Amino acid sequence: MVEAGQWLRKRIAENHFSNHNFMKLELLEPDYAIFRLEVRPESLNSLGGLHGGAVYTLADMATGAAACTDGRPYVTQNGALHFIATQNDGVVRAIAQVRHRGKTTAIVSVDVVGENDKLLATGEFAFFCVKR
Repeated sequence: MVEAGQWLRKRIAENHFSNHNFMKLELLEPDYAIFRLEVRPESLNSLGGLHGGAVYTLADMATGAAACTDGRPYVTQNGALHFIATQNDGVVRAIAQVRHRGKTTAIVSVDVVGENDKLLATGEFAFFCVKR
């Protein structure tokens, strides 16, 4: 994990998209990752709640990082996210756990939680390894 973790942390730190959207890696362990977002005005939809795209992106970043903890690069095949609640300020975290790892794919579950660990969304993403 040390080598994989260093490679992955560097890759995440240089990700312009996640940086532009204020998403930061908080924890990285084998088959596990947490990303966080401090909700800003740019994170909100026209109704004043956290934008669904921001929640989905946060979940995708966390699940992708968890998949990559084996030291191999992955791309998202698909993702399903069930939106349950929203919030308009504070910190939101996406907590991802690898549920299955095959030769070329990984399935990763995710919970997106807000203040006081309130469940905002839950789902599952599938990833394809682009290098064997």
